[in-house]
Amino acid sequence: MQSHTPGYDALTQAFTRLHKLQHLQAIVSWDQAANMPPAGAQARAEAMAEMATLLHRLRTDATMADALARAEQEPLTDPQRANLREMHREWRQSNALPEELVERSQLVSARCEHAWRSQRPANDWAGFVDNFRPVLAAAREEAQALSQQFGVSRYDALMDRFEPGTTSARLDEVFGAVRQWLPGLVQRVLDKQSREPVRAPQGPFAQEAQRQLCDRVMRALGFDFEAGRLDVSTHPFCGGVPEDVRLTTRFRDDEFLGSLMGTIHETGHGRYEQNRPRELLGQPASQARSAAIHESQSLSFEMQLGCHPGFMAQIAPWIEQAFGPQPAFAPDNLVRLITRVKPGFIRVDADEVTYPAHIILRYEIERPLIEGDIEAEDIPALWDAKMHELLGVDTRGNFKDGPLQDVHWPLGMFGYFPCYSLGAMYAAQWFAAMRRAMPDLDERIAHGDYAPVFDWLREHIWLQASRWTTDELARRASGEALDPAHFKSHLEARYLG
Repeated sequence: MQSHTPGYDALTQAFTRLHKLQHLQAIVSWDQAANMPPAGAQARAEAMAEMATLLHRLRTDATMADALARAEQEPLTDPQRANLREMHREWRQSNALPEELVERSQLVSARCEHAWRSQRPANDWAGFVDNFRPVLAAAREEAQALSQQFGVSRYDALMDRFEPGTTSARLDEVFGAVRQWLPGLVQRVLDKQSREPVRAPQGPFAQEAQRQLCDRVMRALGFDFEAGRLDVSTHPFCGGVPEDVRLTTRFRDDEFLGSLMGTIHETGHGRYEQNRPRELLGQPASQARSAAIHESQSLSFEMQLGCHPGFMAQIAPWIEQAFGPQPAFAPDNLVRLITRVKPGFIRVDADEVTYPAHIILRYEIERPLIEGDIEAEDIPALWDAKMHELLGVDTRGNFKDGPLQDVHWPLGMFGYFPCYSLGAMYAAQWFAAMRRAMPDLDERIAHGDYAPVFDWLREHIWLQASRWTTDELARRASGEALDPAHFKSHLEARYLG
């Protein structure tokens, strides 16, 4: 039988092939972070650059342009139209970048990331900058090319790869408002918590016991170990593909809550990946809607559910079984521990009240960095000044816990950081919508019934994937586009209520 959509059919076949190659790329990237021996760094960088070049060549093939033009005239369903929209977007982004730049960007970022692993613990900013300059140069070239293609600023062009449609003008509005109320909220919470005693857990905490605890909690949160696994890396992340999701965490002998909460965070990412629509697998419309929506899932798990007193009461006995009984493992004390507010150096260890300050700082540095208003050598002084202004923390000379702490800049991931705080705002908005629909939600969580949360997220977020634009997805899920007021209300209720 002759197809009525030959152009669209050719596109779906091309993107299915791309998906299969991206599957291999994802596993190789995970292996680089979790298993690769140091001597393999150069060969791996070259192999990954070769794969990036091949994928770029396939995305920019002239036959794809013809198929896109034909598909526009074909009788497509609404879901097919949505998929075609995402195909167009991916095609335009790829065609804006020359092949040489794609290959070079992959090479310099892989080298920089590998060197960063040893330069960070050595506090070696000078050595890092030597490797970072080529990454920044490539990112600026990408930004310029994408800016010309899409008619937006250079920073917005990079951010659009992670958060389609979001602009720095919108971020200035959102983050500007947060800057107004955050310092006062932090101070009020610190004053309140100064009168609330908390017991610190007494270590050491065996790493194997931590791993088993993380495994148990992941299973309770619905992670499918038949389609994924947990490993260890320098920087926790979620990678792989929906059929083979790779999560990583990191362990310390003197502390266990960091690895536990980090694993819960990555489990949220993993469940989103495992529940993307299988009937569209391999197609752009099956992809996660955006990085902020992805972060809203990890933060729904970590901050909204994981820090819920009812959830912590459920897993407190498991913590005691893992490490032995001690007063610090009382549920109410565990809740105070994981909601303790203390301005500090490290973003990934930050509490959810001070966390936005870490994101605002990075945004206010990387945006002028990409626009060419500052250079790499200016970062430490700006970092020190903004840490002092936003959090009252002195980072002078401490590059390890300052601008070297994150893997994003070594990897050239400029424009991603804002998605973390946008994700926290979306997560608060999702739970506000859940509570409107299910007034007994908190009671059900307290009884260990997490199905209402998972069912709501599956229906409204996971299975929708990229069918809708981000604003439309939010409206369909919660009745409105992003409203940061939900995040402020959540923090006030949890920390001051």
